[in-house]
Amino acid sequence: MLVYGDSLSAAYGLEEEQGWAWLLKSRLESNGDERGVINLSVSGETSGGGLARFPAALERYEPSVVILELGANDGLRGLSPQRMQSNLARMIEAAQAIDAEVLLLGMRLPPSYGRRYVERFEATYPALAQQYGVALMPFMLEPLALDESLFQEDRLHPTAEGQPLLLEAIWPYLAPLL
Repeated sequence: MLVYGDSLSAAYGLEEEQGWAWLLKSRLESNGDERGVINLSVSGETSGGGLARFPAALERYEPSVVILELGANDGLRGLSPQRMQSNLARMIEAAQAIDAEVLLLGMRLPPSYGRRYVERFEATYPALAQQYGVALMPFMLEPLALDESLFQEDRLHPTAEGQPLLLEAIWPYLAPLL
């Protein structure tokens, strides 16, 4: 299984073992699932940067499941939602070409980015899920969004206490793919 995302999946500001991807690995191992979890998430990654690294990651690890969590940095930098959608689409197509199941973790933006931009950005995830028939968690941070105590001082990255909640929220979307 390949976790492929940005700082939200790279356990930014935490020890790797505190992040939800590591907790996922521990859960699978404790259940006797030996498929393993490779976390290639990179803090600051955009969909374009992720796309550049993706073919080599697929070739090296040949995952049966890809958890794709990219786009937040595209949005925070005001990059083109159309370009982000194209980049994510190419990654989904590449994963499906090797028969990997894909779980797409969606993101939302604050309204300060403007209604039109936010709507175009947020529409990307359900459009891709529908087009490619992949699993979608509409908003990855949903279980934490209303509790500021579960975010680090930057108010962007979940705390160690928030990581298990992320895994519990992601699990229902991931379990059917396993």
